[in-house]
Amino acid sequence: MKIYTKTGDKGLTGLIDGKRIPKSDIRIIAYGSIDELNSYIGFSISLLSQHKTNNNNNQSFFDILITLNRIQNDLFIIGSDLADPDLSKSTSLRVQSTMITILENDIDNYEKELSPITYFILPGGSVESSSLHIARSIARRAETNVSKLLLNEEINNLVLIYLNRLSDLLFVLSRTVNKRLQISDIAWKS
Repeated sequence: MKIYTKTGDKGLTGLIDGKRIPKSDIRIIAYGSIDELNSYIGFSISLLSQHKTNNNNNQSFFDILITLNRIQNDLFIIGSDLADPDLSKSTSLRVQSTMITILENDIDNYEKELSPITYFILPGGSVESSSLHIARSIARRAETNVSKLLLNEEINNLVLIYLNRLSDLLFVLSRTVNKRLQISDIAWKS
């Protein structure tokens, strides 16, 4: 099978139900931003995978890698959910509330490693942490795009909640990575 089909050459793309819509449709923009987020999380995984536990005090990120890999799979479900406008169909490829609960548990668990913040934090510190901050901001944009879609069409509301929690988790993970690398958070100074 060839990777190119030529079916999108006129600016249209197909949804799961076979309907063709413009590539500029907010639905396409919404799940396109999910794809972008997934790609950037993949980049963060690549950066974190370079660290191995050894005698030089490098902290392993094995738990974070497992978390991020699970999120990548969740984002495929979100993309599928957004690409199928027919909410009347029962399908396992819909965001479920358990997925959100898992994110909330992740946030709680990773926050246990961190000291409470008493100031605004600027994105940065390590390259690895910075990549997670970029993923966080992409998650926020994806959330904005999904909320625009929700204004015009019926969608699974859990998608929006998932993205909101995911951006929170990515913030916490960026701080966790810096802490494990023994790099301080960068305080915003007014």
